[in-house]
Amino acid sequence: MDTKALLASLGTEQVNSRSERLDQMNSLEIATLMNDVTADVTAGINQALPQIAQAIDGIVARLRAGGRLIYMGAGTSGRLGVLDASECPPTFGVSPELVQGIIAGGDRALRTAVEGAEDSETLPVEDLKARSLCEKDAVVAISASGYAPYCVAALKYARSVGALAISLSCNTGARTSREADIAIEAPTGGEVLSGSTRLKAGTATKLILNMLSTGSMVQLGKCYKNLMVDVKATNVKLRDRSIRITMNATGLDRDAAEALYERSGGIKQAIVMHETGAAREQAEDALKACGGSVRGAIAAIRRG
Repeated sequence: MDTKALLASLGTEQVNSRSERLDQMNSLEIATLMNDVTADVTAGINQALPQIAQAIDGIVARLRAGGRLIYMGAGTSGRLGVLDASECPPTFGVSPELVQGIIAGGDRALRTAVEGAEDSETLPVEDLKARSLCEKDAVVAISASGYAPYCVAALKYARSVGALAISLSCNTGARTSREADIAIEAPTGGEVLSGSTRLKAGTATKLILNMLSTGSMVQLGKCYKNLMVDVKATNVKLRDRSIRITMNATGLDRDAAEALYERSGGIKQAIVMHETGAAREQAEDALKACGGSVRGAIAAIRRG
């Protein structure tokens, strides 16, 4: 199938019959329709859940081995990858190097379209070589269409160096899927505004990236119960959040939780100290031995 025929056949490029009167709709009708068609997003992701779980497990294995998670994409897909990567340090207290986002055309493409970047097969190799990609790393190539040559080349290069190659697309039988170790396909169908994959496809992509990063970080001990226990209190809001998390995790009132937080030096240490009666140093040692897992540290101290 030639390129023109391939692109014309993609589900994300089809005309959505439900929005054929879009230019005649009033504001409420447009908003209602756009809300209604988000059901396609959930349906598409449901089909991909086993592969998403497989990808999370693969990413966790790479991160535990000292590797990195690198998102790559062009246009909206690239922007969403950069967004998810940039949220990991404040949410999970990790280094900005651990989860990285690369957009075709470089950072200027975050605001301004860089023509031709999506079609380049040399740029992604240069981008990955600049980051010294190796077998410890995981690469997620994001392309709503599943066609982007930039992403195809990124996956090929990732596999050539032994990195885990994961593709993420919103079509079935995607071109990128054929180059991936793990292929995530979440078909979302035609857009309300035909071909505008920043809509349903973009929403599906954002949700899946949330799953990949959050699922990985939870398994790496960045969560206790459903609490963000690795938040770094770098401003007034985050310090207040840290104290409230300590309250929720321990059941202490505000004053007691704040005193414990100050004495412990962090949320994780505070929880372990409260649950076990351990001193700060013992709590820190247990957390280090357990890879940062609060539950693991509590269990280890209780076992003696």
